[in-house]
Amino acid sequence: MKRLTFGLPSMHAEKGEVRAFLPDLVVHIERWGGEVVLEHGYGSGMGLKEADYLKVAPQVRFADLETVYAQDYVLVLRYPQESFLHWMRPGACLISMIHYPTRPGRVKFLRERGLEAISLDSLKDDTGRRLVENLRMVAWNGVRTAFEVLRRIYPDPPGFEHPRRPPIYVSVLGAGMVGMHVLPAAVRYGDESYWRRIADAGVLGVQATVLDYDLTSHQAVMIELLRKTDVLVDATQRPDPSKPVVPNEWLAFLPLHAVILDLSVDPYECEGEQPSVKAIEGIPHGNLDQYVFAPDDPAFDRLPACVNARNRRHVVSCYSWPGLTPLECMDIYGKQLAPILRTLIQAGGVRSIHPEGTFFERAIARAMLSRWT
Repeated sequence: MKRLTFGLPSMHAEKGEVRAFLPDLVVHIERWGGEVVLEHGYGSGMGLKEADYLKVAPQVRFADLETVYAQDYVLVLRYPQESFLHWMRPGACLISMIHYPTRPGRVKFLRERGLEAISLDSLKDDTGRRLVENLRMVAWNGVRTAFEVLRRIYPDPPGFEHPRRPPIYVSVLGAGMVGMHVLPAAVRYGDESYWRRIADAGVLGVQATVLDYDLTSHQAVMIELLRKTDVLVDATQRPDPSKPVVPNEWLAFLPLHAVILDLSVDPYECEGEQPSVKAIEGIPHGNLDQYVFAPDDPAFDRLPACVNARNRRHVVSCYSWPGLTPLECMDIYGKQLAPILRTLIQAGGVRSIHPEGTFFERAIARAMLSRWT
């Protein structure tokens, strides 16, 4: 039986995106019977060298980007530039964070190219729980960044660390898996050591409140909550992404020092059959190169014309919050992906995956483009 080949390209995104799968995962793929082709320089952004991969997986090959994309399977964490996908052969399989429900253009493109895909964010167990996720890191990295900004801009007097300042109020939109991690992160400022230091100094802590989706449609109630909110967090997963949860007009009621934390990082898509806006209207879309936006940042003026951005506050938004701690992030993703890839290789490829087979076969089947509607 022909050995399956796996191409692992670097993520050619913003400069701050340095994540790559670690040697531990590569050696597993090789031991299970797969062949691995890495792009020249793979992992260098995290301080890894080709020798680090070859030491544990001596059969690994390094090649140019086009060769990497010409393999049977292409494994890359973030969805790649579509110009790269033209190098994939019809029938080959992309394994990536594709986000089928909110990226219909990607689904259309992949199908037109005749490609199979396994969307990492759609790999779920029989109860619907994601198998490849780093939601705790999303919450903690995002919350830590939001509090770093709040500490810097908080009114003085009394100052953020003064014992006489009032409690910090955090309002969280969304009570799902991300929101569940936001609450413990918020009451610790996203940083356990910092929390201990100022708690020992007698500084009042944080009150974190979850705002249920049914509550957010009541304008008068929301405005009263926003008036005392220091950090407003979007951790939503909305049934209708075409409508904001918090219209821009409501942001006028936030304190001037308030910080908006975007954890959902939904896109703005003003045109097409399925328009999409962020849950909190009028905030920029950040990445690993820039994830902090002051109210006078030009990014607000570059938002699509369909978006109202009149009322502005400090915003922290990052398409890839786990990327702020890349080594820890990729260690987690590698461990989560290992049984998925092992199942795929031992089955002889994605076409042999049985939707009613083993636990991981069922998960893979749910995430396949050819089975997604």
